[in-house]
Amino acid sequence: MVGTTERATAAAAEEPTLATATVYQGDLIRVRLDTIALPDGQETTREIVDHPTSVCIVPVDSDGGILLVRQYRKAVESFLLEAPAGKMEPGEDPHATALRELQEEIGHTAGQLEPLGNFYVAPGWCTQTIHTYLARDLVSARLDADEDEFIEVVRTPLADISALIADGTIRDAKSVASLLLAMRVLGDN
Repeated sequence: MVGTTERATAAAAEEPTLATATVYQGDLIRVRLDTIALPDGQETTREIVDHPTSVCIVPVDSDGGILLVRQYRKAVESFLLEAPAGKMEPGEDPHATALRELQEEIGHTAGQLEPLGNFYVAPGWCTQTIHTYLARDLVSARLDADEDEFIEVVRTPLADISALIADGTIRDAKSVASLLLAMRVLGDN
């Protein structure tokens, strides 16, 4: 029988990759099957989705309102209310990506862009990291949106954000995390 201390040590051990195979390669993601060694010496597999690093931005207008976007998400067959976001292009840094995404999704750029942190989306099976920013001093500046995105900008009072998260109106994880990080800076009154 393995004791609690032994199990905790084993649980904290790394899982070296013995072999990897790409099972799908798309335009956005790659799915791979990694054969790994467990801490007890057994072998097993892990299904991993490689996804580009992304950004999520919480834009605040001059009246303190949050500019969110509503768009249809095919994977969940629903319209979602989200913070603007997007993937980094090769060689692009997160700050530049955030400014580009703001222009593409809400038609503004930010005079002030404050990093709030970064997080993994689903580390049990996905490599995606998201850098999140608070954008202020918004100035009108539009870039063409992606040709397959149909986005509605929705101005939302800061005071409503907590309730919209609590009632499930905002239920996209990157948006929830980014909005909660922003509320620590802005207050949630």
